[in-house]
Amino acid sequence: MKRLILLAVLGACGGDPVDAEGTYSLNVTNRDNGCNFQNWEIGKSETGIKVVINQEGEKINADVMDATRVVLDFLLGSHVYNGTIDGDELDMQILGTRSFNMGNCTLTIDSDLQATINGDVLTGRINYHYHGNGNSDCGPYHGCTSYQEMNGTRPPQ
Repeated sequence: MKRLILLAVLGACGGDPVDAEGTYSLNVTNRDNGCNFQNWEIGKSETGIKVVINQEGEKINADVMDATRVVLDFLLGSHVYNGTIDGDELDMQILGTRSFNMGNCTLTIDSDLQATINGDVLTGRINYHYHGNGNSDCGPYHGCTSYQEMNGTRPPQ
């Protein structure tokens, strides 16, 4: 009997991924600018960002469209977040490939998108971090985070 109860409790953790696939219209609002990005205005919002989420089981990606795609390609080197979904929790990232120099430090910008889906509504946060080459000039950029709050919807399923 104890084993049956334990299996029932363990089965309630995590769970099968929900269906997150679809075309979303996202809204983002800039929050803390811990990485001191230029032109980052805290409280500034963008609306109607088109994102197409594709899903195969637990694997998921979010393809950012339109003008935001161009911005992400310029800053990060990609506009497609890749990751996993566990139950209703999405965890995706872009590992930056576009590098730039600050003194002897070569940096890229990584981003991760963490969200929860409830029906046709997606809510969460998009984080941005510097990734340095390990040079001592990278010290001021190590461990910083700038982030946006995010929400969006897809047409009813």
